[in-house]
Amino acid sequence: MVEPLESQGEGDMRRLAAFGTAASAGFLVAALLGACGAPAGPGPASPSMPTVPPLTSAPASSGAADTPPTEPPSAPGTPAPTAADWQSLKTPDGKLEFDHPAEWTVKDRGAEAAPGGVFLEVLNAGGKSLATLKTNVAPGAECTQRIPYQVLDLVQVPALAQQGVTPHFIFELRLYPAEKDPTKANVMAYGISSAPKPSGPDACPIFQFFTWPPSGASFGGVYNPFDTTPGNEPFVDTPEAYLETSEYQDIRKMITSLRPAGQ
Repeated sequence: MVEPLESQGEGDMRRLAAFGTAASAGFLVAALLGACGAPAGPGPASPSMPTVPPLTSAPASSGAADTPPTEPPSAPGTPAPTAADWQSLKTPDGKLEFDHPAEWTVKDRGAEAAPGGVFLEVLNAGGKSLATLKTNVAPGAECTQRIPYQVLDLVQVPALAQQGVTPHFIFELRLYPAEKDPTKANVMAYGISSAPKPSGPDACPIFQFFTWPPSGASFGGVYNPFDTTPGNEPFVDTPEAYLETSEYQDIRKMITSLRPAGQ
């Protein structure tokens, strides 16, 4: 499950105060890095997730409490330019492959992988962790509470269809209204999920897994508007702004390129 970060400076919070969405008030997921909509029933605990910082304001209510939040049908209308040079990488077990910008680094963290599984971390040229890919992980998660949410981006990944279920790439947000610390009130993550997309006024915490033999896998990461890695695009401090960046477009393209090796 994606958890919020420790408190950040007031200056960062003022930058995020302008954020407002059209979602009703009604990640992890664990994504690869560990990150989404999760099954409602109890199950094995998910792998630990990196913490992410929140926004300062709740999504604006659209009115009726039972009206589901709005969600985009696909990526932003005017995507930012993506990397020019791409290369393909096959997982160490030879079962999956994906494409990534040539300037990004893929770190093999196999010593930390689940028994018989794969654990890869993707970093940009500045050393910023963008996503992790894990296989042979338990996809179950317990829905301990239902909370307001927003779906920021959603697209199917048909190459990974299993047992009649086509997973999707999703970028989503959860709002924790009872959290007193505003820096812990929102959690955002992106990744592949086989769970039904959230619907209604609220959803389970973010658990992003997809079905993959012999159990499950995850490929995704978290959005951190407070990240100060050198090379970050300027004036990007809300998820809506992040959707338009070349970094997000490249991450989305990379994660949705995941496929069985040889396809």
